[in-house]
Amino acid sequence: MRPTQLIRSDMPGPKAYMGWWGQIGSHGQRGVVQYAISPYAQRPLAGMLHGYVFNGYRRIMKFVPYWIGPFAIGYGVYVWGDRRYEYLHSKAGHAESEEH
Repeated sequence: MRPTQLIRSDMPGPKAYMGWWGQIGSHGQRGVVQYAISPYAQRPLAGMLHGYVFNGYRRIMKFVPYWIGPFAIGYGVYVWGDRRYEYLHSKAGHAESEEH
């Protein structure tokens, strides 16, 4: 069994960049080096969790003073409004609103 032959096309190979578009007919370029790394050797998510745990925690804690105050005020208004709504729709709330 023979290995399959390479399919020849008009596309340039790795060592012959010149000559394809206009078919200039010059020699292949010299001094061009190509490097490749296996996708299995690349680790795009290496250290992601470690970086988030420490750096993310630091960044979140840096902005806590800016959002904890407005959050607390908003939550307080929500709780006050909810309790006031429940009171006004109770028997005591109806009795109070009829007196005025």
